[in-house]
Amino acid sequence: MSKKTATTPEEKLRALYDLQVIDSKVDKIRIVRGELPLEVQDLEDEIAGLETRVANYRKEIDTVDEAISAKKNAIEESKNMIKKYEEQQNNVRNNREFESLTKEIEYQTLEIQLCEKKINEHLATKDQKEEIVGASEDNLNERKGDLDAKQGELGEIVDETKKEEEILIKQSEAMQKYIDERLLKAYLRIRGAAKNGLAVVPIDREASAGSFIKIPPQKQLDVAARKKIIVDEHSGRILVDKELAIEETEKIEKLLEKELKKLKA
Repeated sequence: MSKKTATTPEEKLRALYDLQVIDSKVDKIRIVRGELPLEVQDLEDEIAGLETRVANYRKEIDTVDEAISAKKNAIEESKNMIKKYEEQQNNVRNNREFESLTKEIEYQTLEIQLCEKKINEHLATKDQKEEIVGASEDNLNERKGDLDAKQGELGEIVDETKKEEEILIKQSEAMQKYIDERLLKAYLRIRGAAKNGLAVVPIDREASAGSFIKIPPQKQLDVAARKKIIVDEHSGRILVDKELAIEETEKIEKLLEKELKKLKA
């Protein structure tokens, strides 16, 4: 692509529209790719959340296991105490000592019953948490499968469009050198302010493309004459006539097709 700066108004308009066509193609590639990375990010965040949830429940299960173990140890201690008190009963000297030991045995028996009750409660809690962990892990594995699929899809799209995007960016940079600095700054400013990135648009159905506000007939004639750079007062975009837009779009399409063929050769 020539690097000679455009001089006549028509050359400038053609160069600006060529740049717009190229930049719009880059925008389309990035839009296509743009949604998938967001989907991948959402899945990664969801998976991280599920992993944290599972890890927290596992910690809670460990805590329950520790509590069960503590209660089992307490039961053993109470059993040992009962055995000790029963042995002492065989050697008591009066009824008072016997009754005192009996009360201690009853107390330890109640402690065992209480511990057993707590163990059953802990086991029920553990079963409930393990059920949640199981369901969460199933969901986690499913989401990981979805993530693998999305990452594969994204990888394919990136591979398919990377070369095309590189060509387009090179062509855009080359075309920018063909446009004088003042006009290029205006183009970049308009493009940056537009949601769809359109700074240069053809007149379509008596209005600038994407707008429904009709352009006065005299201004349409001025645009078609290609004698000066005309900006649409409503949209703020640079206007070109439809015929020029068709010609330049076809030219850029052929140029890009040729460049892509070179890569594949």
